[in-house]
Amino acid sequence: MNTPPQQMLLDLKPEQQPTLDNFIVGANAELVARLRSLCDTHSFEALYLWGPRGCGKSHLLAATAEAARTKRPLTFLRGAEAGAELALAPGSLLVIDDVQELGAEAQVALFRAFNAARFLGLALLLAGTEPPLRLGLREDLRTRIGQTLIYEIQSLSDDEKGAALRRHAIERGMLMDAGVVHYLLRHGRRDLPSLMAMLNSLDRASLEQKRPPTLPLLRELMQTSLDLDKDFDQP
Repeated sequence: MNTPPQQMLLDLKPEQQPTLDNFIVGANAELVARLRSLCDTHSFEALYLWGPRGCGKSHLLAATAEAARTKRPLTFLRGAEAGAELALAPGSLLVIDDVQELGAEAQVALFRAFNAARFLGLALLLAGTEPPLRLGLREDLRTRIGQTLIYEIQSLSDDEKGAALRRHAIERGMLMDAGVVHYLLRHGRRDLPSLMAMLNSLDRASLEQKRPPTLPLLRELMQTSLDLDKDFDQP
């Protein structure tokens, strides 16, 4: 039995584990090089990455944590998951994504980690959706984050997104219309993860329906996605 388009969209999961090698670098070459070195050093260093959702910061944090896992002690948390204690071994790497979601006790714990970092040789890699001064955190913690090495993740150009989508299609063995990528860039969501997700959905629909991955099929899927979003907006 064929899977309905709505279900294919809902079932979509990322198929690649985030790595520093499969991140589309664009104008972020200096940042990626810094993250690679962070995996190998065992001395104090503190970085803060920021940008809107979909810019790739969670990919970079997960990829750095995975690369460092066998090289140094690691603590990797989402902001909402952090608690009142951060058990940190000397020389360890502390990675926290979405710091804007830290609760009051977790903010105190991170402030203490900053105080101990130089003495213990800790490295801190933090990320959020806003620059430090606009984070809704306690003032002393905002100040400490503002003293780190700060990187705003640079968005990809349309040409870079197009190249990434074409490479992804080749890796999946997709033989699609030449205009599919151009149409996605003009009418799809602007962030690369959403564009990749729609391309994956097109590939799955093509296989399920035994139709080539053409513009008409893409338009059908994108309309289904819009209708599905409207359904979710209903009370």
